[in-house]
Amino acid sequence: MTEKILNALSDIIDTHTHPINSADYRLHCKSALDAKGALILPNFLTHEAIAIIQKEGIQEQKSAFYTKSSHTVYLLPPDSNFPEDHIRNRQIHSSKGCITTDQIPQHSPLHTLYEDTHFKSFLCSILGEQALYPYADSLSSINLHYASAGQELGWHYDHSSFAITLLIQKPQQGGNFEFVRNVRDADKNEMAFENTRKILDKETKATALSFDVGDLVLFRGRNSIHRVTATEGDTTRMLVVLAYNTAPGIALSESARKTFFGRVGEVL
Repeated sequence: MTEKILNALSDIIDTHTHPINSADYRLHCKSALDAKGALILPNFLTHEAIAIIQKEGIQEQKSAFYTKSSHTVYLLPPDSNFPEDHIRNRQIHSSKGCITTDQIPQHSPLHTLYEDTHFKSFLCSILGEQALYPYADSLSSINLHYASAGQELGWHYDHSSFAITLLIQKPQQGGNFEFVRNVRDADKNEMAFENTRKILDKETKATALSFDVGDLVLFRGRNSIHRVTATEGDTTRMLVVLAYNTAPGIALSESARKTFFGRVGEVL
């Protein structure tokens, strides 16, 4: 049986619950994100869209590129000006699988959603951006991440000012998103070494952000440290990352593509 293609945005988004073209709704969402640094829109995707994306994810998982890496919380190379055991150089462990934009089926609801002008306008209103653009390479715009038992995303700060994700499959246990808001000020190059150390050493308690399958999550992670705990059980956690730039023509660097995806793809 041929898979149904969802061309209409209303087939992908529950637009009754989430009227993304409403100025009042956009203002409500922006206010919530500005106040908390995180915004969860429950049941954003329709059940039909979730089912299709889950099926695509399971079918394509065999093609995923898996990484197991060590990194600093700042996602920067170690700095020899600090001791090896300093929080600036402390190594954190992460592991996951990933399929890239060109591995997402052409008629996937994810491509339709990502490219839709109304959805991008909605995101711009919430994030306070003038426009959003896809990455100028064939790999980086839409990624589906897999975390099987024992895989986790270690503590880190993002380089980008915002992240947009959709949970597609929830594990039996684990896979919990935890964060501490506004720990550092990257714009002022304030690294917040001591407060960051306290979080990693469990002297400061993190906040758990609870969301479910089909939820859209917007998160400002540049100054807010965060992690995803290890997945437990036989069900793989599947999470979609929708990555945009605020200027056109930007590709992820070749070295980053090689590191994250195992190949460089094409520049578009």
